[in-house]
Amino acid sequence: MQTTGTINTTITEKIATINFYHPASNSFPSEQLQALTNAINELNSNKEVTLIILASEGEKAFCAGASFDELLQINDLENGTKFFSGFANVINAMRTSNKLIIGRVQGKTVGGGVGLAAACDYCFATENASIKLSELAIGIGPFVIEPAVTRKIGFPAMSEMTLEAETWKSAQWAKEKQLFTQVFSSIQEMDEAIEKFANRLSNYNPEALSEMKKVLWKNTEHWDVLLKERAGISGKLVLSDFTVNALNAFKNK
Repeated sequence: MQTTGTINTTITEKIATINFYHPASNSFPSEQLQALTNAINELNSNKEVTLIILASEGEKAFCAGASFDELLQINDLENGTKFFSGFANVINAMRTSNKLIIGRVQGKTVGGGVGLAAACDYCFATENASIKLSELAIGIGPFVIEPAVTRKIGFPAMSEMTLEAETWKSAQWAKEKQLFTQVFSSIQEMDEAIEKFANRLSNYNPEALSEMKKVLWKNTEHWDVLLKERAGISGKLVLSDFTVNALNAFKNK
């Protein structure tokens, strides 16, 4: 049985699809976060690619967020900050990529996975793609992903999600708050819509698409520093007795 995750990039015509997988509901250990960051950055120099689709494997969870196993292994501030910087690096790579990024969210999404969806420039989802920010329930908080999520859904909705840490929000709620752009009743319908949209978009002027990407992310230049600072907050909190006990309790359910 496979116990490690994978990051695979496939290129068809002008469209690159980055597909991530982990047997623990597509969660992210630090090594996988670095691999995803590298995959996004490497496409910047590929002039044959004009568009990226970010997807995960399977028909259930899109992304379960941070790896609980790795969170439990963190024993000092340096390693805690380093781990959460992994999510900061992915979001900043998506933000500074010269390619527009389309999200494909087929199922439930928690924590850092919500951050990934928010960092996409256009996001498709199914009706099964419920979302939750559960970080406060385990003693941390969605500090690293907050700027990306707030940018998409606004501060009131971000506050609602954060404080209702044990409550799932429906895909329709996410669409109403503009995290998801389109929601479909099945994966097949979603994939058909993504294919049509991506094919059309990929044939536009690549220079215009790249310039539009910069416009869409204006006033976020300070995120390189901001997200690293937020990683330090989470890195400190993950060491608390509250968080260690909460993570163990969740793992032993």
